[in-house]
Amino acid sequence: MGYFNHETAIIDEGASIGDGTKIWHFSHIMSGCTIGENCNIGQNVVVSPEVILGNNVKIQNNVSVYTGVICEDDVFLGPSVVFTNIKNPRSAVVRRGSYTRTAVRKGASIGANATIVCGHDIGEYAFVGAGAVITKEVAPYSLVIGNPARHAGWVSRHGHKLEFDSKGVAFCPETNERYTLEDGRVSRA
Repeated sequence: MGYFNHETAIIDEGASIGDGTKIWHFSHIMSGCTIGENCNIGQNVVVSPEVILGNNVKIQNNVSVYTGVICEDDVFLGPSVVFTNIKNPRSAVVRRGSYTRTAVRKGASIGANATIVCGHDIGEYAFVGAGAVITKEVAPYSLVIGNPARHAGWVSRHGHKLEFDSKGVAFCPETNERYTLEDGRVSRA
């Protein structure tokens, strides 16, 4: 076993967990999920069947990652992030097997208490502000805030707000990486 799990964590048979991953107090890792290498799964986290977590995913306390969710490498999920996986849940209607997929792309961060309504992907290196409610796709490098979430700017791979000049060029203040904004899309130059 190349991963660490706290003695109170429950790891179901059939879960795949990568080397260097740490699973903390009272978390439940369910059968059929895949967790990459060097992940950190905080307290009271549930990872449901068929969930896929890439490498170096960090999940803070009190998050349930339900079937249908895919998190690519380097994703950050803040405390108490909420995912849904059925668009029209009803207690008396069984919809198992009808889960709607949500992908959180490489390097994206989701702030504390944000809610992700299923079926709306979050682009690479996007930044979802604390408490935001995602009801539509989030573009790569986009900063979104509010309920419902709205675009509030652009961020670098390192999470710094980008200030574009009149030619559509910006630089990350931490790394000096160059970014371009063209036709409402940001790319690293």
